[in-house]
Amino acid sequence: MGVEDPVLVQQLANLQIDPNFVLPPEHRPTRKYNDYTAAGEQVPVIDLSSLRRSNKNPGEEEEEGEEGSRRSSLIHEKLVEQVGKACEEWGFFQVINHGISLSLLDEVETNALNFFALPLEEKSKVRRTFENALGYYDSELTKNVRDWKELFDFTTRGVLELPVASSGNEEQIHVYSNQWPEYPSTFREVCEKWSKSVESLAFELLGLIAESLGLPATYFHKYWLPDDSNFIRLNYYPKCPTPNLALGVSRHKDGGGLTVLVQDEVGGLEVRRKDGEWIGIKPQRDAFVINVGDLFQVWSNDKYKSVEHRVVVNENKARFSVPFFFNPSQSTDVAPVPQLLGENLPLYRQYNWGDFLQTRKGSNFKNLGVENVQIYHFAINRDENDVKVQV
Repeated sequence: MGVEDPVLVQQLANLQIDPNFVLPPEHRPTRKYNDYTAAGEQVPVIDLSSLRRSNKNPGEEEEEGEEGSRRSSLIHEKLVEQVGKACEEWGFFQVINHGISLSLLDEVETNALNFFALPLEEKSKVRRTFENALGYYDSELTKNVRDWKELFDFTTRGVLELPVASSGNEEQIHVYSNQWPEYPSTFREVCEKWSKSVESLAFELLGLIAESLGLPATYFHKYWLPDDSNFIRLNYYPKCPTPNLALGVSRHKDGGGLTVLVQDEVGGLEVRRKDGEWIGIKPQRDAFVINVGDLFQVWSNDKYKSVEHRVVVNENKARFSVPFFFNPSQSTDVAPVPQLLGENLPLYRQYNWGDFLQTRKGSNFKNLGVENVQIYHFAINRDENDVKVQV
């Protein structure tokens, strides 16, 4: 955006800050990165230990008997109910006892921070481009404003296949491939271990969300088979001399299925509550932050809403986070699930996930001057004046 205030222009010039980092006044942060004092309810924390206990050998299950099975069933029903309530009321929740080794998380963080500490020339050897949107990048745009961060993207399958154009009846596919740096030497190995661990957790959560909607636990699995478009992002948010003007990531909603995020102890992630207030999610080392994306808003016909969130930066400490974006196959056509409609009209027309994701990725590189594609562009059967508000 253009910065017109001459005093601000001079301030940015003195600090050698790109004016493209500066947010419109109405979207600048109102709380500090470590302010968790918002009144009212906070994002719920859900204990997944019952999922770990359910992985018993046959002998243990026999010893429990009928009473034990009934008790396990009630515990699972309560867990499903908690997940459903969190999805409906918040769109966000945290999980503990998730089964993923914190020592592995330490390895990921160490390798990632060592990578981001490399000279720009070295990091740029695996720089992300419009032709290959995987790898290192430091000029990401959100809402057409530059994010105060560096990142590294990679997929769980090694490649990401997305449609680019149609020629007659033949669809053209663009293949993006993982780029791995030479240093640190253990970077790729650790990232791939992390990918497998978090993917397993994501499938467990996918099942719980499906059950909370009254569907079989494996209902949505078919959209991730035989392939998927999952990817992981390593985020590094450097110290910012003007945290009142910029954001690590501007307000946005995740376009995919669900996101599993780990954040360090610094803080900065904010979620917009239903009353419109931004609240910080206090970091907890053993807790992962989960949010449902746009796909579940469409599949559930607006029962589960995808919620705006953003990242506040600070002048004192750099911040690190690792989101896992759990996304279906690029061939997936998305529409409200018929079994969930009852007598209600569908609130979205069908769209293709691969086309949606490819369009989104294009705006990460260039300010298109218009808002990127959103699910409200596919909204139907509602008052046109309320479409953006409701969605």
